Amino acid sequence: MTFTPVLRSPPFPGIPAATAAVSRPVTTPSPRIALSPAEVERARLIVEQIVDARIGGDFWKGGKADPWQVAGRDDAFAASGDDERGLIAWMAGADVDWRSGGRFADIARDGRPDPLERAVTTWLVDAASYRDPYSGRPVPVEAAIEQLGFWRQAIDRNRGLAVAAGIARWKRREVEVMLWPGEPLYFARTAEEAVRNARASQGVIAVWPSKAPRGLDAEAAAHGVTVHPVEDGFLRSTGLGSDCHPPHSIILDRSGLHLDPSRPSDLETLIATPIDNPVLIARAERLMRDVVDAGISKYASGGRPFDRPVQGRRLVLVTGQVEDDLSVQLGGAGVKGNLDLIRRARAAEPDAYLIFKPHPDVDAGHRRGRVADADALRYADQVVRDVPMASLLDSVDAVHVLTSLAGFEALIRGCEVVTHGQPFYAGWGLTRDLAPPIERRRGRNVTKAQIVAATLILYPHYLDPVTKLPCPPEILVERLAAQPVPQETLLTRFRRLQGRLRRGLAGAGGKA
Repeated sequence: MTFTPVLRSPPFPGIPAATAAVSRPVTTPSPRIALSPAEVERARLIVEQIVDARIGGDFWKGGKADPWQVAGRDDAFAASGDDERGLIAWMAGADVDWRSGGRFADIARDGRPDPLERAVTTWLVDAASYRDPYSGRPVPVEAAIEQLGFWRQAIDRNRGLAVAAGIARWKRREVEVMLWPGEPLYFARTAEEAVRNARASQGVIAVWPSKAPRGLDAEAAAHGVTVHPVEDGFLRSTGLGSDCHPPHSIILDRSGLHLDPSRPSDLETLIATPIDNPVLIARAERLMRDVVDAGISKYASGGRPFDRPVQGRRLVLVTGQVEDDLSVQLGGAGVKGNLDLIRRARAAEPDAYLIFKPHPDVDAGHRRGRVADADALRYADQVVRDVPMASLLDSVDAVHVLTSLAGFEALIRGCEVVTHGQPFYAGWGLTRDLAPPIERRRGRNVTKAQIVAATLILYPHYLDPVTKLPCPPEILVERLAAQPVPQETLLTRFRRLQGRLRRGLAGAGGKA
């Protein structure tokens, strides 16, 4: 006899069931007649863990289809003897009215001690084997429960999403899994299509702001539909998004946009809220160490070390940015492009050895912000391109940024950070801020571990590049460290060719 395990994985879109599986049935065991004291205690801890995680059965189905919607009811729950919803309600403490015999009812009715613990041991411990979906290695049931609990939290964060807009086809597969709300997510091309489908399901639209369909905000407002922005995460991939390497982390903000300092965002709220959970803080500290040790930055990992070009002088890095990037438009604080940033950095650091690193998207020829080397060298001592950001940050004494994520990456490496704009990590007592203060919302000083916990653990959605399953940041860091060179496709090669052609035209015609 075969059966479906009670603890099973959600059917993530496009992912083979065997890839996502955390459990597999084994031969049907004989019901446990008696348990040792240690087995009783383990079963009780398993029940407690399951109830806390709210997993088991088809837990990803929303509304009345979620077995946990009936598990906590005060009235008796009627179930057949093989109905897993009855077992879930039983574990949750409900009074279950078993209407017929079956694998759960037979144990519940036999009159022996510890019936729930024996049912859990028989059907959750003995009757299934468990595996880590990322490595395929066998794990105990407790680890499978923790994994399913993580996926429950990820899916619950996406509840209410119905439509995605402004998502390029080459990254839809990844975005769909990271934003999956437990039911199909509709990808719309026009504002009217997006709003119509969101209204039909009474749901929310997730949109990539820089690629939003024309008129989406007005159309959504006219029909009372909510729109939430989606952006790349902070540990993105081993290749450039402008080269069409899909993201392996994204953020969706329901309060605002973390790039916009003029109003609160989910990220700002997370950073501003005191984190006193020692387990979370310890996890953030480990994650920082792993990121630094692996040499990981937003678009790359690993790479050759950078040899300090001079001794006896302060070594300062200035990071270029895409000049029409949304973070620059919203948080640039009056700085007029990359050349102006270099000039300001030199004014603040008159005696330093100044290194300018252009943004990789600009250097690839895809985005605006090119500064001719001759112009940059009027203020900087050196322009570098082929050195990974992580290697530079490990070598310099300070970094001057506008709104670049490189400033956050420098923070976790213990490097001094000077901000000329208003990035999300400014105003918390960790940076020297030359731009006007960000109102009074960021008056609280935080530690590096606290800002990392908020920014890299609590805020983003992550995807495992190997299995394409939602994952915690530690799995992505492990994958990025293991494969520092991005995988190539026809599309990425074509995009690089486009970039080279644009660079050639820009060189012939002036500044891009």
